[in-house]
Amino acid sequence: MNPTAAPAVTPAESRTALIQLFVAEILIGSVGVFAHEGGQDAITTVFFRCVFGSVFLIAWGLARGHLRGLGGEPALIRAAIVSGVLLVLNWVALFAGMARSSIGVATMVYHFFPFAMLAMAALFFGERTRPADWAWTALAFVGVACSADPIKLWRSADAGYLLGIGLTFVAALLCGASLILSRRISRERPFAVVLIQCLVGVCMLAPFADYAAVADIGPHWYWLAGLGLIHSGVCYVLFYSAYPRLPVVTIAVLAFVYPVIALLLDYLLYGSVLSGVQLLGVALIVLGTLGVNLKWQWPRRSQPVEA
Repeated sequence: MNPTAAPAVTPAESRTALIQLFVAEILIGSVGVFAHEGGQDAITTVFFRCVFGSVFLIAWGLARGHLRGLGGEPALIRAAIVSGVLLVLNWVALFAGMARSSIGVATMVYHFFPFAMLAMAALFFGERTRPADWAWTALAFVGVACSADPIKLWRSADAGYLLGIGLTFVAALLCGASLILSRRISRERPFAVVLIQCLVGVCMLAPFADYAAVADIGPHWYWLAGLGLIHSGVCYVLFYSAYPRLPVVTIAVLAFVYPVIALLLDYLLYGSVLSGVQLLGVALIVLGTLGVNLKWQWPRRSQPVEA
C-alpha cells in the first residue's frame, strides 16, 4: 500500500482519517492472533482469508462503484495478478513463520519489508535513493537481526525456529516486491487491485487447501472469516480511505501501532516476552523506519576551519 501526498482537507476530514487509520492499524495488529486461533495450516488459512476477503471487497466495490469499467483495463489486471501472486505467497510464508517462531518475533522480522521495497525500487526501477536512506536501512536491518533473538539462534534454537525466522524474512521480501508492483499500478484504482489480489489467492490456493480440516462447524470459522472480512476487507477500506487525507509523517508514525499491538497481544494471550536484545532490535527498526519515511539526515562532521 502506497500513501500519496495528502490534498487540502478540512480539519474534520483530517480527524476522521486519523481515527480511520488508527483503527485500521489496531485491527491489522491482530492478524497473527486470528491466524493462530484459526488452527489451520498456512495455505488453508490464506485461502479462506482470500475467500472471505473477496466476498467483502466485491460487495463493497459494487455498492460504492469502485469496479466500474475494470474489464476495460487489461494491463492493470495483468499487473495486479502478478503482484497478487507475490502477496499471497507472502501471506503463506508469514503465517508459516509465525507458527514456527512467535507472533511477536515474526512481526518484527517482517517489518523489514519497507526496506526491501527501498532496495528493489533502486535496483530494478532506477529510483534514486538518498545515501542517508541506505544508512537508515542498514540500521533497521541490524534491528531485524536483533529482533530475531540472535542469542537464542546461536545457543538453543531448534530447526523449526530457524525455519520460522527464514520464512518470515522471505515473506518480507515478497511483501516488498508485491507492494512495489502494486504502487506502480494502484494509484488510480487501488481498491480494484486489492480485490484482484484476493481473487488470485482463491485461484492459487484452492487446489491445496485442507478442506477436511475445516469441514466441521466450530470456532475456527469465526477466526478464518475474521481474517478475510476484517484484515483483508475492513482494514483495506480504512487504509485507502485515510491515506489521501493524511500527511506522510502521520502515516509513518501510526504504522508502528501495528507491531505494538501484535507484541502486546502476543504477551497477553501467549505469554511471549521479548529479551533485552530483541527490544533493542525493535528500537532500531522504529528508528530506521522513521529515518527513511521522515527523510532524516545523518549528522555530518563539521569541517575544520582553516587558519
